[in-house]
Amino acid sequence: MNPLITAAELAEELASGTPPVLLDVRYRLGGPPGRPEYEAGHVPGAVYVDMDAELAGPAGPAGRHPLPDLDAFAETMRRAGVRADRPVVVYDGAQGWSAARAWWMLRYTGHPSVRVLDGGLAAWTASGGALSTDVPSPEVGDFAAAPGALPLLSADEAAALARRGVLLDARAGERYRGEVEPIDRVAGHIPGALSAPTTENLTADGTFLPPAELVGRFSALGATPDTEVGVYCGSGVSAAQEVLALAVAGVPAALYVGSWSEWSADPTRPVATGAQPG
Repeated sequence: MNPLITAAELAEELASGTPPVLLDVRYRLGGPPGRPEYEAGHVPGAVYVDMDAELAGPAGPAGRHPLPDLDAFAETMRRAGVRADRPVVVYDGAQGWSAARAWWMLRYTGHPSVRVLDGGLAAWTASGGALSTDVPSPEVGDFAAAPGALPLLSADEAAALARRGVLLDARAGERYRGEVEPIDRVAGHIPGALSAPTTENLTADGTFLPPAELVGRFSALGATPDTEVGVYCGSGVSAAQEVLALAVAGVPAALYVGSWSEWSADPTRPVATGAQPG
């Protein structure tokens, strides 16, 4: 199943007799909350889901965006109308980071049919899609979380994978190299990891590169369907976008949710700097 859906395809499905559940997960790191933007205008029928409060647990030793309590997550999804037998489409405002986190959370907990709107809200409006300020009250869904449907890495597992397979660092290149670190305690990267910024997964208009181009990008990094692949970022959000891009390319990948925010918080863990994996 293609994990992406175009704006034209979404419009067609929303007009059908069995539209997908639609989730708006707009979020900006360090920016204002997404709910006011949602209330100012969203894809008709979309329910707002809060990235920080509902797709992640409280920040702490496990990182800035650890997994949420899965019972609470399932309850959030049921309130949004999510059902096991009904497709889900998620979107955000830019880059696909938080939409991919919602996609990954639902897939990880067992939902069989979840897609991300390629290009997000900008693609919807650019295609002529209307916006609504009506806040829907969906019928409560029946979704129950059954974790484990997608692979998940601990810090130790990420370190081991960097030695035997391919571990991709989805942050900006300057953070990977250790030239800057605007958020976490230490600059640098997990030894053995390869730099693979999420910005290189997208076209200039914010949509994902065509599958063939993503295949080429990841193949050049050694990430192929017959290789064990993992991804991390700063706190497990943008890395979900890279896992999504890898899925488009046909490459299964594990997510290290704790990411650099967990790794760098432990002074006993090694840190590499510079352009080489180390």
